[in-house]
Amino acid sequence: MSLIVQKYGGTSVGSIERIEAVAEKVAACRALGDDIVVVVSAMSGETNRLLGLADAITDTPTPREIDVLVSTGEQVTIALLSMALNKRGCAARSYTGAQVKILTDDSHTKARIEEINVEGMQADLQQGRVLVVAGFQGVDSAGNITTLGRGGSDTSAVALAAALAADECQIYTDVDGVYTTDPRVVEGARRLKQITFEEMLEMSSQGSKVLQIRAVEFAGKYKVPLRVLSSFEDGPGTLITLEDDDSMENPIISGIAFNRDEAKLTIQGIPDTPGVASRILAPIGEANIEVDVIIQNVSEDGTTSLTFTVHRNDLNRARGLLESIAMELNARSVVTDDQIAKVSLVGVGMRSHAGVASRMFTALAEHNINIQMITTSEIKIAVVIDEKYLELAVRALHSAFELEKDAN
Repeated sequence: MSLIVQKYGGTSVGSIERIEAVAEKVAACRALGDDIVVVVSAMSGETNRLLGLADAITDTPTPREIDVLVSTGEQVTIALLSMALNKRGCAARSYTGAQVKILTDDSHTKARIEEINVEGMQADLQQGRVLVVAGFQGVDSAGNITTLGRGGSDTSAVALAAALAADECQIYTDVDGVYTTDPRVVEGARRLKQITFEEMLEMSSQGSKVLQIRAVEFAGKYKVPLRVLSSFEDGPGTLITLEDDDSMENPIISGIAFNRDEAKLTIQGIPDTPGVASRILAPIGEANIEVDVIIQNVSEDGTTSLTFTVHRNDLNRARGLLESIAMELNARSVVTDDQIAKVSLVGVGMRSHAGVASRMFTALAEHNINIQMITTSEIKIAVVIDEKYLELAVRALHSAFELEKDAN
């Protein structure tokens, strides 16, 4: 007998028919003898509907009341799914985050989990019940409802799996696993049988939308095996786990991630003196704008230019700050570009293979794709290019590294 935590997202429970289908799947797993904890999101579109109601009342709702409001979405789902399971003779009990006692800090709308008390859940599991838990939510030390931010149900599931020492955490979604890249862009994209936590973390941070970054971080920290599966069709999915002892045999590249939501800012003609980068980037960070790729170039006239990327939604705020900084530094100009994209090669195999970067750059050059910026880590090489070449670049790299071929 194993203990399995299953998580179903909004599309998986988006209607009564889909909730009934999830109940069938969960009941079948329980019939095999495994203990099951199910974590669910709100029904598809429900969180946006609730936020719309708040907007109809006020432009400035307090974060505490937003959490009270949006947490009701998951409450509806856990009740309906528990009813569907009990109807099938599969004993089930629903739990809100507060009833589990998922203790978080008091950062409303973006809380972080501090502790989970699973004693009550373990007692119910011992009595043979399936436990249906509201994802995305918890409670702070003062008893206030908190939420974990968009996509927080993945984090809830992984945290519960860690606290319960589950054998596996299964993330059911609308795709049947993690692919070498987006199949909508590359027809030959291949579903991966297995990928490491490190690779999945890089893929998520570089634009892959399969799993929430915090959930992958949590799983890696507590060594919780993750499996991504489809809610709508049977299959083995993709296992996300620790790097195995045969890592030398891993493919050089596991996947290609990309992100269209990038924008680039350049401040030109600034003094080439110590501390100038800090004077530019510190106000950007203090405004809670996340900076990604950074490049600094020194000109022949003794000045320098600094280029960095931000999320496209933050471009206007970042540009306003940068223009003020430019005046203080007597800079020559501020130039922005919101028509860029980032493409990243990810793979633990890079550690034991030289020449990955040159192979990447050659493949892009053969298609006349100019590289504007480059950033690397031990298992990632990312380039910033013109957005209009994004899909061509992904297809070219997928072919150059032969990712359509099954490594096994």
